[in-house]
Amino acid sequence: MLKRLMGTSNDVSFTILRVVLGVVFFAHGAQRMLGWFGGFGFHDTMGAFTHTGMPAPVAFLIICAQFFGGLGLLVGLLTRIASLGIAGLMIGAIFMVHLQNGFFMNWMGTQKGEGIEYHLLALATAAALLLRGAGAFSLDRALSK
Repeated sequence: MLKRLMGTSNDVSFTILRVVLGVVFFAHGAQRMLGWFGGFGFHDTMGAFTHTGMPAPVAFLIICAQFFGGLGLLVGLLTRIASLGIAGLMIGAIFMVHLQNGFFMNWMGTQKGEGIEYHLLALATAAALLLRGAGAFSLDRALSK
């Protein structure tokens, strides 16, 4: 079971997808978990999420999925689980927040919020990693041998 979960090819293209998605989600997770990169940190982020009516356990899972999922993707450890968490985040973000703003990002500041194009790209990348694994240069590959 664990070998199937962590098994992957030696494909460098999946390494590129994994590392880029990992950097993006680790950075956002570090903002929310640690207050790095201009973020609010764990306590204030939890407060902001729960203030909008989100249950505290869901807010906690969002923060953990971004931080630990991003970290896991960076090193290629449990990539399929991290990808599943990130895919879930993106689906939730699309339907709970961004779908009402249309497709496009808000580059010109003319919309009420951001559209779903970024989320679709992250979702597609997470789906590819979920299906194919971490690729070359990953702990998953090293441990599954």
